[in-house]
Amino acid sequence: MNLHTPGIKESVTSETGEELREPPMYKVLLHNDDYTTMDFVVEILSVVFNKSAEDATKIMLKVHVEGLGVCGLYTFEVAETKLNTVHVIAAEKGFPLKCTMEEE
Repeated sequence: MNLHTPGIKESVTSETGEELREPPMYKVLLHNDDYTTMDFVVEILSVVFNKSAEDATKIMLKVHVEGLGVCGLYTFEVAETKLNTVHVIAAEKGFPLKCTMEEE
């Protein structure tokens, strides 16, 4: 008699009705204003969004000329954190820099 062979056979059946989807992505946007300096915007883009000096300058000029520039594309939580970081740093420096996010 084999003690390791149970008299009951078990099997596991797993069915899922949902497909896994990629999370929605969000654009983080900077808005132009008449008070925030261009140098500060470049600094924000470099520090918060890890942009090179060249890319940060291009985005800053787009914000300055067109009134709005995309800083990056992130999941909701990351976008929200970056947005809040921009607002905290801008407030500490006395700038009214507006940063928003929208679903792609």
